[in-house]
Amino acid sequence: MARTKQSPEFEIDVGGETYVWRLQRLPQWSTDSNEWRGKAIAVRHKDGQREVVLEFPSGPPPKFGAPPLKPAQIPKPLIVRAIASAIAEGWNPMSRGRPVTIVVDETGA
Repeated sequence: MARTKQSPEFEIDVGGETYVWRLQRLPQWSTDSNEWRGKAIAVRHKDGQREVVLEFPSGPPPKFGAPPLKPAQIPKPLIVRAIASAIAEGWNPMSRGRPVTIVVDETGA
């Protein structure tokens, strides 16, 4: 039986509510649009079901041989701002349905 590698989930408090987030996608090269894509994190409310995928801009590609991005390297204030902006954009974490994708800037707004 094949084992799948799951990224660890982390809890974070935003406005008195607890959310769970994980690194969905590392920055990577996109073959379909022939450009560098930024990281993406998936977030859900601790008691909710609906996820939001927050996509960040690409930034410069990593140097050759650089270690991959680790979730601990993502600043917590950046994640808090990104979650708050997703809620401001209309994401309802307590609703049901498919994950919503929201593109944020490098500051999380």
